[in-house]
Amino acid sequence: MTIRHVDPPTPADFEHALSVVREHLAPTPLVPSPVAPATFLKLDCLTPAGSFKLRGALAALAALTDEQRAAGVVTAGNHALGVLHAAAVVGVNATVVVPKTASAAKVSKLRRLGGQLIEYGDDYDAAEAHALSLAEESGYFLSAYNDPHIIAGQATIGPEIRAFLNGPLTVVAPVGGGGLLAGLSLWAAADGDVSIIGVESAASQGLSAAVAAGEVVTVPVGPTLADGLAGNLEPGSITPAIVAAQKATLTTVDEAEIRTAIRYLAEEHGLVVEGSGAAGLAAVQAGKVPSDGPTVVIITGRNIATQTFVEVLTS
Repeated sequence: MTIRHVDPPTPADFEHALSVVREHLAPTPLVPSPVAPATFLKLDCLTPAGSFKLRGALAALAALTDEQRAAGVVTAGNHALGVLHAAAVVGVNATVVVPKTASAAKVSKLRRLGGQLIEYGDDYDAAEAHALSLAEESGYFLSAYNDPHIIAGQATIGPEIRAFLNGPLTVVAPVGGGGLLAGLSLWAAADGDVSIIGVESAASQGLSAAVAAGEVVTVPVGPTLADGLAGNLEPGSITPAIVAAQKATLTTVDEAEIRTAIRYLAEEHGLVVEGSGAAGLAAVQAGKVPSDGPTVVIITGRNIATQTFVEVLTS
């Protein structure tokens, strides 16, 4: 596979992303939670696309050149819902590739949104590789994480949090490819009074492995309820270097901890949250998030199959 050259986001990219997101997306709620003292939940599961990924998709599609817009975009993985929602807003043709094992809830929603949906391979690694090959033939490949405008778009969560909370903060976010964590890390560095903690599924630790190795390495990926966090990173991805440079803390949660968090969010907050979206809270509940001040946990998505949700609640 050819390693793509991707530049990190610039200050201008962040300004553009914030302008675009504010134009098209209302700030998501920030609510207190009794899970721990001075803890708040940032409910990005309540965006129209059901996840935070709409932010990056809006920023990235709005930044396309005329040539890229004409060619359309090709994307893969768990930000497909966000891309299709954003494509409808911006007016761009989109092709999305998901694995045959993708959540039935997500696939059903993708089909309703239009665009071209391709189901390929048994995991997100295979789907991403196929999308990259399609983009080489025709279209602009839009990574779910390895893209400066995606990273800048995800970082727009930061100013929304800061608008309500002053002083030192700890922000906890789930981690897959690292687009959200990279964006938040850069925002935190500019803010100067924010600590960032990233939470991986124990079954898929590609980002932390890349940070430790100083380069993207292949890791084993096991089955996980947090399917949106599962998969290896694109070779040459810029996210590990950003996370390492900003010294974000990384931790993991296991399947039992994820299930506990999903149940808690349903019972205490009346929220439907997918495994990936509950990973940050799972880390807080498991005592893996040290904090001396307010803690904000980003609840990133709600796209869980009904049958899976019921099974978790009743298990």
